[in-house]
Amino acid sequence: MFKRLREDIALIKERDPAARSAFEIILTYSGLHAVHSYRRAHWFYQHKCFTIARIISQMSRFFTGIEIHPGAKIGKGLFIDHGMGVVIGETTEIGDNCLIYQGVTLGGTGKDKGKRHPTLGNNVIVGSGAKVLGSFYVGDNAKIAAGAVVLEEVPPDCTAVGVPARVVRRNGQRVCPDLDQIHIPDPVAQELCRLTVRIEKLEEMLSVQPDSQEKENEEYVPVQHHES
Repeated sequence: MFKRLREDIALIKERDPAARSAFEIILTYSGLHAVHSYRRAHWFYQHKCFTIARIISQMSRFFTGIEIHPGAKIGKGLFIDHGMGVVIGETTEIGDNCLIYQGVTLGGTGKDKGKRHPTLGNNVIVGSGAKVLGSFYVGDNAKIAAGAVVLEEVPPDCTAVGVPARVVRRNGQRVCPDLDQIHIPDPVAQELCRLTVRIEKLEEMLSVQPDSQEKENEEYVPVQHHES
C-alpha cells in the first residue's frame, strides 16, 4: 500500500506543476483520496462484501465529490485532477497512467446487465466535462477533448472532439486539413461554416428570381373579355 502511495505521489508531482510537496498532496488532493478509497472498496467488492464496498465508495464521494463504483477495474497510475463531479461506472475498465479531469463521466447508456461501461486503454487523457458512454474501447494514447460526448470506439493514438465526438487527429496528424480551428479542430463549427456558405448561395439565387418574375409580369398582358 505504501509503495503504491509513493508511486501515486511521484506521478502527481510529475503531472501537476501546482504540486509542491508530498505532504501537501497527501492532505489536499481529492483525486488521490478517491483512488485509494476505491482500492479499499474494490477489495471488499472482490470478496463479495458489496454493501461494505458501496458504503466506502459513498463516503469517499461525500468527502471528495468523486464517485467510483467499487466494481470498476482501474490500473496503476490513475490521476484524477481536481476531480469534482467525476463518475466512474461499475463495469468501467481503466488502463495504466490515465489522466481524468473534473466533470468526466464514464457511464453506460441503458439498464442492461453485464458490460455496459467503457474500457480505457493505457495513457488515455479525458478532458474536463467529457462524457464517455457505452461499452466500447478507447485505445491507448487516445485523447478526448473537454466537453466531448463519446458514443463509439476511439482508435489508439487518436483525438476525439465534439458532440457527438468525432476523430479529428490520428497519430498526431489531422484527419481533415480544413478542420483546424485555431489549433483545436472543431467539426461542429466547420459544419456551421458550410451551412452558412450554402445559405448565402441560396439567398443569391432567390434575389435574382424576383427581377425575372417582374419582367415576366410586364410582358404578360391579360386578355380582356367583353360581355356582348
